[in-house]
Parts: sequence; C-alpha cells; structure tokens
Amino acid sequence: MGALSESDAEIYVASVCFKTGPPGAAGVEVERLVHDVSDPQFPVSVARVSDAMAASQGPLPGGGVITFEPGGQLEVSSVCAPDLPSLVVATRADLAAVEALLADAGLCFGAVALDPARPPVRSLDHPRYAAMEHHFDRFGSAGRVMMCSTAALQISLEAGFDTPGSSGAAQRWARLHNLVPVLAAMFANSPFLHGVPSGWQSNRQRIWLAMDASRTAMVPRSVDPRLDWARYALDALLLCIPSTEAAWTAPRGLTMRNWLRGEGPRPATLDDLKYHLTTLFPPVRPRGFMEIRVIDAQAGSDWESVTAMVTALMDDEHAADLAAEACAPVASLSNPLRTAARHALTNPVLASAAYGCAEAALMALPRLGVDAATRNRAEDFVDRFTARGRCPAEERLEVWRKTGSYFGPSEYEERCENVR
Repeated sequence: MGALSESDAEIYVASVCFKTGPPGAAGVEVERLVHDVSDPQFPVSVARVSDAMAASQGPLPGGGVITFEPGGQLEVSSVCAPDLPSLVVATRADLAAVEALLADAGLCFGAVALDPARPPVRSLDHPRYAAMEHHFDRFGSAGRVMMCSTAALQISLEAGFDTPGSSGAAQRWARLHNLVPVLAAMFANSPFLHGVPSGWQSNRQRIWLAMDASRTAMVPRSVDPRLDWARYALDALLLCIPSTEAAWTAPRGLTMRNWLRGEGPRPATLDDLKYHLTTLFPPVRPRGFMEIRVIDAQAGSDWESVTAMVTALMDDEHAADLAAEACAPVASLSNPLRTAARHALTNPVLASAAYGCAEAALMALPRLGVDAATRNRAEDFVDRFTARGRCPAEERLEVWRKTGSYFGPSEYEERCENVR
C-alpha cells in the first residue's frame, strides 16, 4: 500500500467517523473485572478466564462476542441491535450465559470499575499491549492501571442524520459532550484506589485523566465535528506501529500528522492510519457511530438501567431536549469531567442536572418500547441513587465502612454464595 498524504488522511478520517442514519440502533459493551470466588483478591489471569469461556458449547445466545483485556477483565460486546428493547434482551441472555460459565470455574464478576486492591498485572501477551505499556509509562503509572485494573460500560449509538436539528449528527455530538460529565457523575462506581477510599467517586475516570491527553481528552469542538475529529486524530501521539519484524514501539513524541509529513521510520499508509484510530480513547469516540466511553462498569444488573437511560437521553427527542436544558448549567464548572469524577453528585450542579436527566429518561422509556423489567430496574436505580443525590460509589463505600468488603451489596455476593 502506498504512502498516504496528510490531506488524504484528514479527508479519510472525516468521511468515516460519522455514518448518517436515524437514531434507534444501539450496542453495548459490558466490561467487568473478574474475581476468584474463594478469594476476591487472588489474581485471575486472562488464561483462566479464557479457559472458563472455552467450556461453552457454542456462541452466546444473544449473538454477542467475548473479548479479554490485558489484566483479565472480560468484555461482552453486543451485536448492533435495531432498538433498545432488542439490545437489552440480547445482552441479558449473553451475560447470563457468561456468568454461568464463570460460576462453573469458581469465578465471579466484580462490582466496581477499578480493582480495589489487586495490583495491575498484565497477563495478555501481545505486542500491542507491550507497546501501550511503554508509551503510557512515559506519563506515569496510570496507563498500566487503566490497562489491567479498570472496567467500563460502553454504549454505542447512531451518529444521526447529516442535517440540522435534534436528530442531526452535529447537534447529537454536541449534546452528548455536554452530557458526558453528568453521566460520569451519575454512574461513578470506583471509589477505591490502592485498597482504600481515595476521596474520588470515579477513580477509573481519574486514571483516564492522568494519561496521554492527546488520545484521552475531550475532542475540541467547533461547528463541524468531522473536521474536529480529523484534527484530533492526526495530532494525537502514535501509540504503536504494528510490525512483523520488530517491537511495535513508536518513536517518542511522534504524532500521526508528523508521520504523514515524513518524520516517521517509513512512509505512513492508510492501514497505519486505520490502526492509529483504534488507539484513540476520548470520552466520546466516533466510529461511524458514537461510542460513549466515560461510564464506569456497574454492579449486577445495573448495566441495564444505565444503558436504557443513556439511550433514552439521546434517542428520544423530548428526553434529549430536556437533558440539554438540564445539563446547560454544568458548563459553568471550571473542569466538569474532573469535578464529576471526584465529587459526583455531591456537587449540587451535577446533582441537579443528573436528576433532570433521570426524570426525562424514565418518562421516555415507555416511548422506546422497553419492557417492564427494564423500566422497574431503571426506576429502582434512580430511587436508590440519583433522586437522593448519590452515585453507586457511595453505596460501595458505606458497605466497606461497615463490613470491610469491597464487593457488596450487589448480585456479586449472592452469586458467590450460590457457587460455594
């Protein structure tokens, strides 16, 4: 494949990042930490989790795909569903099958989004991850923690039409970015760091804020999200350069743009650019659709409540309008995402915005056709947390102070008791 020019690279990125289409289709990636039932602080390797999944007699019932993260985290990626109800039903079935396989192997999902006590140890051997470690180590220890000790709930939604208005891609992109700090605060679920409460409600997001900002910061916004993303992608540092003959380590300080200008080890190709795009991790990543990456992994079935509410806030037109109004005051915060990660809903501005969003989402769920079980779970989540100005991390902290347990109350403990 021939060398790629800088202008052709910008055109390519801008053309593939947003594929126009009506809101409705959705996907979810449920990533979880995995623990040994008999000792939750015992290391669990990728090989052990993979062996547990290999006991399956066929594909997942809902059509999802299992992948593994470097520290042994397991991720179930759904198929792209035509609507929210279909997505929830399929993912429920997939997770039930995965949890049964884990239980047979003496394993359980964890309840928080950052490992509360185990050190970050990579057990997945791949040159990409070795290069990632090398790159992120230049910024401190956060990269290894992210790779091996964190788990997220990622929701993917259609970009929207290439037209102005509430279903237009540009407006959906802007509204989603305004919503991001509120989502981080509402669903913060990682209060522990190095075995103790850190004072932050989302230490997972804290870790992301401490990494290479060229690939993890918010995408700067102007009037055209396509050009904004193209500039962001080309200005990001190279994380790795795939090779069949050498380590994948990229030259220090080299950006994709500078590589395209001839400063790299060889001419950059379109394949190099495509791979580079897979190494960018902003809070919202355009991949033809919009991938929301800012939400902490949730305990038990709370993934379902969160997925339903987030989808409603973007794909139901009335709920999206109400959410935009509720989130407007968040812009007054000096650093909204950092404030959300540290203080969550103890910040009154975020608490008010979150409650407005929660009410709008609950009203929208019947219009989106979700079943009674999903609606009940979402209402219960709001009653337990958002309506009281709380996030899941606060419940984890309360239990830890009373019992010394990092893991309850959640379905995790009930499942572990059943396995024992």
